[in-house]
Order: sequence, then structure tokens, then C-alpha cells
Amino acid sequence: MKEVKLHREHRLISLDTFLSKSKQSKTVILDTRSKEMYDLKHVKGAVHLNFSDFTQDNLNKIFQNFEGENTQILIYCNNNFFDFHEKLFQDAAFESKRTDFVITKSIDDVVRENETKQTLALNIPTFINLYGYGYKNIYELHEFVEVHDSRIQFEGTFDDEN
Repeated sequence: MKEVKLHREHRLISLDTFLSKSKQSKTVILDTRSKEMYDLKHVKGAVHLNFSDFTQDNLNKIFQNFEGENTQILIYCNNNFFDFHEKLFQDAAFESKRTDFVITKSIDDVVRENETKQTLALNIPTFINLYGYGYKNIYELHEFVEVHDSRIQFEGTFDDEN
């Protein structure tokens, strides 16, 4: 476990680095969330393999057309993304009972709140399992990203207008 922890420390990357690496050949963006969440919204170009379906055979099928165990793998989770507008709406709905309500939060306030929350992410077990199956060229998005950030594109059945 200590070996994986030390390896992971040097594999936590920013969104800009994540996007740059995603354009490199022999790279896979791997989404291990549920099929439902993947279908709803995922990083454009991501390949899906539900975490509960991790086996050596399933991983080999995905990475065989790349570099096998040397494939560069980029991972992310729900916890990497937040919707600033939705968060403000939720806060406004809560605060609207006050007569003196004024929106006072900025996007930086919302990011700080999200960064200080203790959340468990699928990134960690995904990283550990990939490493355990022999895949060591893994990079993990380690930044909170607003879903409307123009640098990143999503795909899925979500309705981005609401």
C-alpha cells in the first residue's frame, strides 16, 4: 500500500495537464463510475469500465489496442466536478426564507468549500486496482473543475440547458 501511495503522490495532475496528456497517443481516459453516471455525463472521449467489473481480462480488452500495461491512463471521478450555478441555486433556495437574502458567494468560495469537504472518491480505489493489475502509467485529475469551464468538454445524455 505504501508503494502505491508514494507512486500516486507524483501522479496527481491539474486540469491543464490532464487535457494535454489526453491528446497524446496511446492514452485512455478511463471512467469507472456507474454506467448510469457515465451515460449521463462523462469527459469527452472517455472509455467506460464500471469499477465493479475490474478484472485482468476486462482491463486487457480495453488497453490491448494501446500500449498494454504501459498505456497512459487518465482517471477522474464525480468529485472532480461541480456546478457553480447549481450550488448557488441550492444555497439560494435554502437562504430564500430570509428577507435580507443577497448572493454573496463567488466561484472561488464554492471551490474552497468543495476542497475542504471530506469526500471519498472512486479515484483512489481505481488507482490502487489499476496499479495492482500492473498498470503504473496512471494519472489522476486532482483539481476541482466547474462543469461549465470552457477548457473541458463533456458528452452524455444530460440536458446542459437546465
